[in-house]
Amino acid sequence: MRKNFVLDTNVLLHDCNSIRAFADNAVNIPIFVIEELDQFKKDQSELGRNARRVAREIDTYRESGNLREGVPLPNAGSVRVVLEKAEMPKDFSVGHQMDNSILAVALHLHVTEPDVPVVFVSKDVNLRIRADALGLHAEDYDRENMDVSELYSGTAELDVDGSLVDAIFQNGGFERSLLGDNVEVFPNQYLTLRNKVLPNRTALARVSGDRIEPISRVKGTVWGVQPRNREQTFALDMLLRDDIQLCTLVGKAGTGKTMLAIAAGLQMVTDTERYRKLLVSRPIFPMGRDLGFLPGTMHDKLNPWMQPIHDNIDFLTNLNAGKGQKAHSYQDFLAQGIIEVEALTYIRGRSLPQVFMIVDEAQNLTPHEVKTVLTRVGHGTKIILTGDPYQIDHAYLDSVNNGLTYLVNKFRGQGLAAHVTLTKGERSPLAELAANIL
Repeated sequence: MRKNFVLDTNVLLHDCNSIRAFADNAVNIPIFVIEELDQFKKDQSELGRNARRVAREIDTYRESGNLREGVPLPNAGSVRVVLEKAEMPKDFSVGHQMDNSILAVALHLHVTEPDVPVVFVSKDVNLRIRADALGLHAEDYDRENMDVSELYSGTAELDVDGSLVDAIFQNGGFERSLLGDNVEVFPNQYLTLRNKVLPNRTALARVSGDRIEPISRVKGTVWGVQPRNREQTFALDMLLRDDIQLCTLVGKAGTGKTMLAIAAGLQMVTDTERYRKLLVSRPIFPMGRDLGFLPGTMHDKLNPWMQPIHDNIDFLTNLNAGKGQKAHSYQDFLAQGIIEVEALTYIRGRSLPQVFMIVDEAQNLTPHEVKTVLTRVGHGTKIILTGDPYQIDHAYLDSVNNGLTYLVNKFRGQGLAAHVTLTKGERSPLAELAANIL
C-alpha cells in the first residue's frame, strides 16, 4: 500500500538523497522543515552542504509541477511541500515550537488522509517518542536497513573435503567452483577451511579471482610485530598486499587495528620503499568534554589528537631497537618526511599518489566524508580505514549510519578492497575484559 512519509529536517541533513529513498511512496516535506534548512544553508560543514543540495533538488522539482499539490519523482513516487497542520494537544511544550509544527503536519495528514498510512521519519529519538504519543507511526531513517551485528566480517569458516585442504598446502590452491554453488564468497574474503573428517586439520586461504589461494605467511616480524591470532594474520596479509588498495579494519578497543596498520605502513615505506610516505589522519572529535582552544601551530594543535599514533610508532621503533637498530622516534620520522600527519578537515582538494594512508577512528566520519577521503586517493596509493562502530563520538552518527560501516557494506565484493573484523583483544587481559563486560 502506498504510504505518506513525513520527513524531519535531520533526515535531509543526514542524507541529501533521502527524498528519493522511499520507493514509490509519497514523500511529504513540512514547510517548517524548509525553514529549518534555510538556517543551515550558510554553514561550511557537511550539514550546510546537504542543506544547499536538498534545497537545489527541491527547486528542480518545481519545473515538473506545483510542489504543494505534489510532483512525481523518477522512482514513481512523489514529493510535496505541506503547509497545513493540525491542532496539537495543549500538553505539548511550547519550548519545542518548530518540532511541534513538524509533528502537526504529520498529524494533519493522519487525520485528513486516513486511507493512506502516515510514517513519520526522524533521526531524533525524543521526537519519535513524541510522535508515537500522538498516535503516529514513527521510524528512524536507515536507508541501508542493516543491523551492525550483521556487518560483513571479511572472513568465513567453511567445512570442506579434506582434498581441498590438502590442495591449499600441496598445490597452491584450487578453483573457486570446487566450493560448490551453494557457498557464497566474495573477492579478497579470507577463509578458514576445515577438514570435514578431521576438524583439527585446517588451512587459511583467500579468495583471489576464480581461485582459492593460501595466504602469504609473514616471515619474521613486521616492524617487530607478529600476528597473535588468526584475524591478525588475515589483516597483515591484507595490509601487505599490493593488489588491495582499500583496507578496512573493524574491531573493539585493543584488537590491534592501529598497531597493525602502522607496522605495515612503516614496513612498506622504510623497508621495501613501496610507497613515498606514511600519511596518518584522524577525525577531530573529543571523547567527553572538549578542552577548548589549543595554542600553537597546526601541528601543535594536532599533537593531542595524534598522541595515540605517536605512542604506537614509538612502541614499534623500540621493538626494532632490540635487534641492534637505532630506535627512531616519531619526531625523527616526521623530520625525514617519512611520516606526515594531516587533519581530515584540510584534505579536500588534495591528490595523494604513492602514499600509504591510514585514517584512524573512521567510525566518526559520515558517509559523505568517507567519499571525500577516498576520492583523494591518487595512483599507487593504498588507504586503510580503522575503527570501532560501537565507540562513536560524533553526535549525529550511530553504529549503522557512520562512514566506516557504510564503506564496508558498499565495497563488499569489490576486487580492489578487502575487510577484516578483529574480535580478540591483545592489548592486555584487563583491556580485553573491560571491552567485553563494560
